[in-house]
Amino acid sequence: MRILVTGGAGFIGSHLVDLLLDQGHHVVAADNFLTGRSVNLAHVEEHENLRIVHHDMVQPPVGVAFSAPFDRIYNLASPASPHGYGRYPIETHLVNSAGTLHALELARRDGARFLQFSTSEVYGDPLVHPQTEDYWGNVNPNGPRSCYDEGKRFAESMTMEFVRTYKLDARIARIFNTYGPRCHPRDGRVVPNFCVQALTDQPITIYGSGEQTRSFCYIDDLLQGLLPLMETDGLAGEVVNLGNPDEVTVLELAEQVLALTGSSSEVVFHPLPIDDPTRRRPNIAKARELLGWKPRVSLDQGLERTIASFRSLEPVLT
Repeated sequence: MRILVTGGAGFIGSHLVDLLLDQGHHVVAADNFLTGRSVNLAHVEEHENLRIVHHDMVQPPVGVAFSAPFDRIYNLASPASPHGYGRYPIETHLVNSAGTLHALELARRDGARFLQFSTSEVYGDPLVHPQTEDYWGNVNPNGPRSCYDEGKRFAESMTMEFVRTYKLDARIARIFNTYGPRCHPRDGRVVPNFCVQALTDQPITIYGSGEQTRSFCYIDDLLQGLLPLMETDGLAGEVVNLGNPDEVTVLELAEQVLALTGSSSEVVFHPLPIDDPTRRRPNIAKARELLGWKPRVSLDQGLERTIASFRSLEPVLT
C-alpha cells in the first residue's frame, strides 16, 4: 500500500514509519520539522520505499509526493508536548484545523482509509475516572493548554463531519501518555524530563504535590494498537482510547526512574501549571473488544529501554 504519515518525523510518527516500512509499504513522511526531528528518520532516509517531504500541512499538499493516490493516511501532524504547543500555540491551532482539513481532503480524493491521532487531553482535567470514549471532557476552552486541547477536539469534530457527510472511512485514536526512545530530551513531558534529570544529576522537578496520576504506555504497545485500529474493517467513525490503564502517581514515577538510573538527584517541587490534569487513566474496554488489544510492556521494562536510549545521548545532554 501507499501510505501518508503526516508528522512523520515526530516521536510517534517516526516509529510508525519504521513499522510500515518493515511491512513492505511505500511511505510518504510529511513534516514541517517545527517539532519533528530529521534525526528520527536518519536511519531510514535512504530506504527505497520512503519519501521524506518537508511540508507544512497547513498549506495545501501539492507536488509529486502528493499526486499519486494514497491507500491509508495517518494524521499525526501537530506539536504534541507542552514545550512544543506552548512555544507554537497558533501553529498548533492551525495544523489541527486547516492541516486536518487538508489531510481529510486527500483521503476523500483517494478513497483512503484515515486515522486521526487525537489525545487524552480532549478530556481535560477529567471529572470521570477512568476516562471512557463517551465522556465529553472538562476542558478550559481559552486557557494556556487550549491550543492543543481544543485543537484536537476540533480535529475530531472535522473528522466526524467527513464520516457523516462524505462516508469517509475514518477512525479516531485518543492516545494517552506515550514514551520510549526518540522522545525529545527537552520536550517537557514527564518521562523524558525525569530520565534526563536523573542521568545528568539535576534535581527531579515535580509540579504540584506529585500525587497527580498518569498512565504511561510504551511506544511499541501503542503501535500494536494503532495498526488494528486502522486495518480492522467496519470501524468508520469509531473513537478508541489507546493507553496503558496502569495508573501511577508522578512521585512514584520519579522514584522508579531514580531507582533504575541509580541517580542521587534530589526531588524538588514547583507549583502545578494551570489546567494540569490531576488524574489521567484510560478505560480500554473498547480497544479490547474491537481490536483485541492491551498493553504488554510493564512500566519498569519500558523505562529501562527508554533510559538506555537516553544514556546513549549523555554527551549531548550534558
